Amino acid sequence: MRFVSWNVNGLRAAIRKGIDSYFEELDADVTMLQETRTLEEQLPKNWSWPTGWQVTLHPAEKKGYSGVATATKQPHTVLQTGHGGSQDPLDTEGRVLVCEVNGIICINTYLPSGSNKEERQRFKEEWMAEWRTFLRPYLEDDRPVIVCGDLNIAHTEDDIWNPKGNAKSSGFLPHERAWFTELLSDGWTDAFRHIAGEGNKLYSWWSNRGQARAKDRGWRIDYFLLNESATRALKDCFIVRQGGIDVSDHAPVVLDLEF
Repeated sequence: MRFVSWNVNGLRAAIRKGIDSYFEELDADVTMLQETRTLEEQLPKNWSWPTGWQVTLHPAEKKGYSGVATATKQPHTVLQTGHGGSQDPLDTEGRVLVCEVNGIICINTYLPSGSNKEERQRFKEEWMAEWRTFLRPYLEDDRPVIVCGDLNIAHTEDDIWNPKGNAKSSGFLPHERAWFTELLSDGWTDAFRHIAGEGNKLYSWWSNRGQARAKDRGWRIDYFLLNESATRALKDCFIVRQGGIDVSDHAPVVLDLEF
């Protein structure tokens, strides 16, 4: 069974840039998108989702901002939106969508960025703490649980092209990286790193500055995290870099599970 996670940097722009060809090529059973930045009625009138897909959009209240969407070939049930914490308790920024498909729990997440202002960094860190607490019960679930999305943190030096130069950058701050280590210590498996191993520097996001994309100077900030049941079914996890050149500033991450 194939899952795709992709920050599309605006779904309407991604449609113009040819995301449909990636939907066809990747042929995922479950596609989870972040930073959709659209309402359903804002999508192009002459465009439609692939035939047979069930799609749930969870947009932000603010137009043109944030938002996530989950699309499945087989029917899914929406279990929850938001993570239920005090930081944006109604999830007006459209950051968490929990669905169940074929007995598998899919937690689609767009973790806040802290790179713009100090107050947003504080919001990010408080949100992170609450989200970690929200996730913890899913570790005990007998069903496979998949957490995915743009988590806006590069965990280790393997996940960023210039660790020394970015040591004071939001997304690679020492305490953010320590938090990610603690998150994995709770019991989540980083599917890509589990497959690729240590020392393999591959990225999922590139800045638009300084020819970062052309020179492959990126960050790996897009993840699949698996509970024990899902980890037992892990077959492969990889990044499709070309998608981060053609369609978005992020590349799609692909997860294959075999039950």
